Amino acid sequence: MVAFLDFEKPIAELQAKIVELRESAVAGTIDIAPEIAKLEAKSDALLQQTYAKLTPWQKTQVARHAERPHFKDYVAGFVEDFLPLCGDRAFADDKAIIGGFGRIGGRRAMVIGHEKGDDTTSRLRHNFGMAKPEGYRKAIRLMELADRFGLPVVTLVDTSGAFPGIQAEERGQAEAIARSTEACLALGVPMVTAVVGEGGSGGAIALAAANRVLMFEHAVYSVISPEGCASILWRTSDRAPDAAEAMKITANDLLRLGVIDRIVPEPMGGAHRDRPKAIAALADAIGEELDTLAPLRPEQLRTERREKFLRIG
Repeated sequence: MVAFLDFEKPIAELQAKIVELRESAVAGTIDIAPEIAKLEAKSDALLQQTYAKLTPWQKTQVARHAERPHFKDYVAGFVEDFLPLCGDRAFADDKAIIGGFGRIGGRRAMVIGHEKGDDTTSRLRHNFGMAKPEGYRKAIRLMELADRFGLPVVTLVDTSGAFPGIQAEERGQAEAIARSTEACLALGVPMVTAVVGEGGSGGAIALAAANRVLMFEHAVYSVISPEGCASILWRTSDRAPDAAEAMKITANDLLRLGVIDRIVPEPMGGAHRDRPKAIAALADAIGEELDTLAPLRPEQLRTERREKFLRIG
């Protein structure tokens, strides 16, 4: 059963009644199918109404939902023959960023992305998707490898930000992020990025300086988390909803501002409610963008990419 968010409590109550009635129907002889159908219709209508007017803070909660698909789910869903490549050849293999060769709809590509994990053990192993310098250096290595072999690069962004620990700073976190961003801009092959959950700060842009930046309907993309912004401006994270509103972090806002290029629709109620449908929608969008970029020469790709980011702001 789907885990409900705070603002979904009325929907959760209806769903609980539906479950209770179904259990009664199994135990008894009275036909209550019409009553269940009415409640299901009411629940669907309420879900649609709720998601048609989500606030930026509510979208942030949806983007962070623990049951949203993660990198490994997208790879399993639309990347064929995925061959992971590990390590930065300097320090270690950072499991917060995963990458490797694969095929997307028959197209060979280098696929790289953040992995948050989906239970306590895997979240600790992947450090909740917060990469350290070795993660970005691995991404640089894989992007340069793709460039050498003439393969497009596809990145899936889902991170609250780069790891803020002392060890990461000691190993050159800022420099690694800057060089990863530079590596994206220097690619002579097509690059397509999709923000599939959270796109947080430099930890996101290090993998997102692409020719085409796609974004799921209920994903968020910002220079700092709403809580972080509120803590700086108002000295309390309680003002996070106000910060989310002010920062323009939703897909619609960012499309209007020219930060992203395309919004990928999600199933009603968010990607976590129908994973296969969300994964298929993303696969189709990425495939279309790769086909559009395929005819462009390396210098055209570099020029277009740089001009795109220079126009922002």
